[in-house]
Amino acid sequence: MANNKTLLLKSGWVLGLFSLIGIGLVSLTYSITKDKIADNQRMFILQNLRELVPETLHDNDLLSDNITIVDAKAFGNQQPVTLYKATKNQQLSAIIASPTAADGYNGSIKLLVAIRENGELIGVRVVSHHETPGLGDAIDTNKSDWIYGFNGRSLTNPETRLWRVKKDGGDFDQFTGATITPRAVVKTVLKTLQYYEANKHLFITTATPSDHE
Repeated sequence: MANNKTLLLKSGWVLGLFSLIGIGLVSLTYSITKDKIADNQRMFILQNLRELVPETLHDNDLLSDNITIVDAKAFGNQQPVTLYKATKNQQLSAIIASPTAADGYNGSIKLLVAIRENGELIGVRVVSHHETPGLGDAIDTNKSDWIYGFNGRSLTNPETRLWRVKKDGGDFDQFTGATITPRAVVKTVLKTLQYYEANKHLFITTATPSDHE
């Protein structure tokens, strides 16, 4: 009986030791890789920002010239939206917003929406999603050119009532067998344009937009 107790205690110590070693290895791996992961994320965002707003349109550091807001009334959800400000000779040339379409078919769709100072869309990119391969993933530029259909659009091109997919009586194509995904993206891009239209004076002047709850 005593031998069994001793064996159990030894087994417990061994398991505890291996647990501590495992935790230590995980912590060490995280500490080694966290900076690399952060750098990769930063470079991914910067690559997309530069694709939408090339250096010919700005001379400031896009990654450092930004604010983050939460405005559920404007964007339809509580997801934070980062607004990158592009300036040329200290004059606003564009903003790039990072809204989230929370009503995608398989969850949230994270976007970058670039808008010229005059309210015209430069372009839209999807930076993350979980949409169905072969259907909803046509929002990716490497799957189709659908997302380029936003280039040059504005609140008057088309008029607001036509900012819908064609199935809903609007001006934007949907995908064969997949309407929910493009519908969510179109709605979120429209909300972003409307937010900019209502708040553009805050970007054009030296004032800083305040957070909304």
